[in-house]
Amino acid sequence: MKKNYKIDVDCAACADKMEVAARKTDGVKNAIVNFMTLKMTVEFEEGADIKSVMQNVRTNCRKVEDDCEVYI
Repeated sequence: MKKNYKIDVDCAACADKMEVAARKTDGVKNAIVNFMTLKMTVEFEEGADIKSVMQNVRTNCRKVEDDCEVYI
């Protein structure tokens, strides 16, 4: 399953860091961040608890870019 999320980030380099952090999160099959539209598309692994996974994505993204936001 794929879902889109609105994000808030200041630069393209930071968006790239967020994408890498999201991809490394357990339960995420793939993640793509589009800096121009300020959206993150997340593809979840089968059977993943989406709400829990997205909380972890948000936490992981803030570890690499502390002033970013993922609206879940």
